[in-house]
Amino acid sequence: MSTSISMPQQNHWLHNYYELCKPRVVMLIVFTAVVGMLLADPDWSNWPQLLAGMLGITLASASGAALNHLLDQRIDIKMLRTQHRPLPQGQTSANRVLAFAITLGVLSMLILGAWVNPLTAVLSFFSLIGYGIIYTLFLKWATPQNIVIGGLAGAAPPLLGWTTVTGTIEPHALLLVLIVFVWTPPHFWALAIYRRDDYAKAAVPMLPVTHGIHFTRWQILFYTILLFVATIMPWLTHMSGLFYLGGALVLNIAFMRYAIALLNTENELLAMRVFNYSIFYLMALFAFLLGDHYLLG
Repeated sequence: MSTSISMPQQNHWLHNYYELCKPRVVMLIVFTAVVGMLLADPDWSNWPQLLAGMLGITLASASGAALNHLLDQRIDIKMLRTQHRPLPQGQTSANRVLAFAITLGVLSMLILGAWVNPLTAVLSFFSLIGYGIIYTLFLKWATPQNIVIGGLAGAAPPLLGWTTVTGTIEPHALLLVLIVFVWTPPHFWALAIYRRDDYAKAAVPMLPVTHGIHFTRWQILFYTILLFVATIMPWLTHMSGLFYLGGALVLNIAFMRYAIALLNTENELLAMRVFNYSIFYLMALFAFLLGDHYLLG
């Protein structure tokens, strides 16, 4: 009897592990990390180390995503947004997901420690644990400000990219972390407004569940204003020039218009548009940073 895996079964197995990595989230994380790398080393003077850094950060991010799937499986089955995931669907087992996450995490630390530098390996480890375990297992349930506190782990990738090149923590790298950190609450709270019933059903104390949608809309506007200020700081500190400033102003004005519109409407579909725009916003903002560095640096 043949013991080989048929092609459809093999593709299904690969798809499950692909989904466990949260590829769209990881792509955004790695993009901000790569921008951090190229801002620190625009000439790719040590390209093998940059490639090792990209691979290590990608694996660490995927490991954190898999841990998130594992620890959230009991609530994922209750939420329409996450019911399709491999664990709630019974398409894989918790033990396999744990082994997958550990394997990715160990490979990441080995690559970063051996071919990048110890600082990036240590920071990546704490970022992985911060998101994959501390946020998912504790903060998510402890406070409606869960995404604000836990957002620090998710804001680390630009710093990881920077330390890949320099091996040191520098002020401009921390400014990139600040931008992602302040961006995180309006990004996730917009989604939480749209998925409020899901979070309520799963008893997750997200801000729209505990304080209501109107209060959350005001918080989104408040953090959008803070984000406006934070994203002007690269120009104020001479990290970037007028090309970046022009792009940042256009992106921020659009974000502000969305936040104000969200405050003045009962249409919760707009919250999903804000969420989608926030993803485009972050990618475009970092692209402007990179473009400014290459065009005017």
